[in-house]
Amino acid sequence: MKRFVHFLLLIGIWLLFTWSLQWQEVLIGVVVALLAELLLGNIFPLGAIKVLNPVRFFWLIIYGIVFTWYVIRANFDVAYRVINIYMPINPGIVKVRTKLKTDMARAFLANSITLTPGTLTVDMIGDILYVHWINITSEDQKEETEIIVKRFENLLERIFE
Repeated sequence: MKRFVHFLLLIGIWLLFTWSLQWQEVLIGVVVALLAELLLGNIFPLGAIKVLNPVRFFWLIIYGIVFTWYVIRANFDVAYRVINIYMPINPGIVKVRTKLKTDMARAFLANSITLTPGTLTVDMIGDILYVHWINITSEDQKEETEIIVKRFENLLERIFE
């Protein structure tokens, strides 16, 4: 049953992307969805289906807006550090802790941190993330966690847990 739901979800995504009900395109979509499900169905995360809940989907949209804001802000911050002749950077690797429980939520958090300029998730062991940060502003792990993780963590908790 789980694989059938995945198959239907993939066909739905195909139809949304093609925006066509011509039989040739629907047939190609069915073939592609079937192949994707047969080859990759066992690694498709069950947690992704949770996002189809309207409340979780709402928070996913909010997360996209918040994430975009932080990416734009970080781009300007990194550009300022590059242009400034004094190169005001203090790079290093910091250890931060997350309260997210599911692997999918943690992976989403790690990728969000990596996609934000100035930070790069180097390793993730359980609920601990090691992040390379372009400008360490604190030596306190709680404060570093607050700055790097909390902006995304609360929304991801509403989406995935």
